[in-house]
Amino acid sequence: MILRFFRRNDGGETIQRLYGAIVAQSRDPAYYTIYGVADTIAGRFEMILLHAFLLFHRLKDEGEAGQELGQRVFDAFCRDMDANLREMGVGDLTVPKKMKKVASAFYGRVGVYDTALGTGEAALAEALLRNVYDSAPDRRPESVALAARLRQMAAALAATPFETFARGELPLPAADAPTFVENTSS
Repeated sequence: MILRFFRRNDGGETIQRLYGAIVAQSRDPAYYTIYGVADTIAGRFEMILLHAFLLFHRLKDEGEAGQELGQRVFDAFCRDMDANLREMGVGDLTVPKKMKKVASAFYGRVGVYDTALGTGEAALAEALLRNVYDSAPDRRPESVALAARLRQMAAALAATPFETFARGELPLPAADAPTFVENTSS
């Protein structure tokens, strides 16, 4: 018990706080009620990916320190996904295959969201419609609103000093009720 005071701080608590903040943000009921994200395993997975992307997008400009912090959070994400798969009853022999799919989904979405965030609103809304809403055309208004929310969160993180993340904090603005625009095209 007393030995814990003499251990070197490896930053594990910081990583757990950051990853915990990603998971907590992804569980915000507004995503499932206001933004219409499916409250399913797949929908929650998409929200975790979206919030992890936001952190990694912000950290990419922080050099080696940002890359190291991002890698450690990604490792925590992978450990959590592995544990969740096992908890859901996925067998030991199947977990590595499933984890390859998780990693592929993660990297694919990070690339798409990163590119779309740098372009116009339509590209980001389309990427979200495809990934979060399974390309359901009736979800276009929600994807547009979620794209606006994503841009709002990215801007907030861009204005946040790196030291805040290094302390394990992920300050994101509260989800406001979006204004939906009816889709008039067919």
